[in-house]
Amino acid sequence: MHFRMEWRAVGFDWNRARAFLVAAEEGSFSAAGRALGLTQPTVGRQVAGLEAELGVTLFARVGKHLELTPTGLELVEHVRSMGEAATRVSLAAAGQSQSIVGTVTITASEAIAAHLLPPILGQLRLEHPGIEVEIVASNQARDLRRREADIAIRNFRSSQPDLVVKKIRDSSARFYASPAYLERIGPVCAVEDLSRAELFAFDRSDTMLDGLRALGLDFSRDQFPIMTDNHLVQWELCKHGVGICIMMEEIGDAEPRVCRVLAELPPLPVPIWLVCHRELHTSRRIRLVFDRIAEELACA
Repeated sequence: MHFRMEWRAVGFDWNRARAFLVAAEEGSFSAAGRALGLTQPTVGRQVAGLEAELGVTLFARVGKHLELTPTGLELVEHVRSMGEAATRVSLAAAGQSQSIVGTVTITASEAIAAHLLPPILGQLRLEHPGIEVEIVASNQARDLRRREADIAIRNFRSSQPDLVVKKIRDSSARFYASPAYLERIGPVCAVEDLSRAELFAFDRSDTMLDGLRALGLDFSRDQFPIMTDNHLVQWELCKHGVGICIMMEEIGDAEPRVCRVLAELPPLPVPIWLVCHRELHTSRRIRLVFDRIAEELACA
């Protein structure tokens, strides 16, 4: 039996509901504004309008943060379901597009985005000037199911069932340093000599340290005196003789200001995967970009 919607009973604005959902997820109107590309007062007015429409109070202010009221807690799950449905509609519509004019958002690590993507995208733009590209250079995996990007270049296999995943190739990473740095710390001829070296940390956790130790490289915490989560900054520090940096071979070997450290060491494995949402893979524009990146990265 087909259920007929009573549309006159739906008395609120979806844009206001979206503002409420994002404010609940972000914890403040200012953060929600940044996520939505709106000003803080605009988000506040939209949430206040929704509260007026529904005749309820959705948030209570606790310091600088927002906390959901009991009513807000009950309603946010319903609005979240609406948001997920809206995302599915957007994905389905984008997947049916056969136009090669429009925007494609690509997310990749900072190193890949800065060093491997430019020649690929330069040629793509020459051949298809109607395609605009947005690059999200981030070492954090973006959520393709929430349309944070259309295509992702990753160094791990994505396991979500609604994503199309293609293994491009296995790359490798090695240790690099400037000749001046190696001269300063003394000859590095064996693994034991790395005890005099300094590397760069991405954060204050032991993730990188544990990963290197798993490879038989026993670094200590005090050998990571500089921390930055930006891999390009690490690479510049390396080129300026501040320490040793781990970088993909195709990038490191092409840089004349550095050289491999302990070239006889087994390389660190860096698999390259290309990912997009299953529904977006049927879009002619996104499929074209996906296939071009796959072809070019396989030969990089």
